[in-house]
Amino acid sequence: MKGAYIITMELKKDAEIVVGKLGSITFKKGIYYYAGSSQNNLEKRVERHKRKEKTKHWYIDYLTTNPEVKIINDKKYVGCLKEKECELAKELSKKCFGIKGFGCSDCRCSSHLFYSKNLLKDN
Repeated sequence: MKGAYIITMELKKDAEIVVGKLGSITFKKGIYYYAGSSQNNLEKRVERHKRKEKTKHWYIDYLTTNPEVKIINDKKYVGCLKEKECELAKELSKKCFGIKGFGCSDCRCSSHLFYSKNLLKDN
């Protein structure tokens, strides 16, 4: 099953996290939204993101393995093309602050991770 998704996370307190090649990033306490996709097994990809114990493969792994991060929700868009991931990121960028370069190495987006002080009503 292929598709796209948004993972909603809460960071309980400010944290300085080293994120692969991006280096050290200061993350503020609050809500984070990550737009991603899977072209093979959507359900397994989302479940992997929810696990604390895993090899760090994607930038999002550096955030989701942090003990101060709690996954709040995931929203799946089943059967859509990979481009849906960028459409979701574009919509999030209208409502939240993007973390430059995060999760978008294979597209032209400026970010696929977004920050908000509070939970958005429609996500």
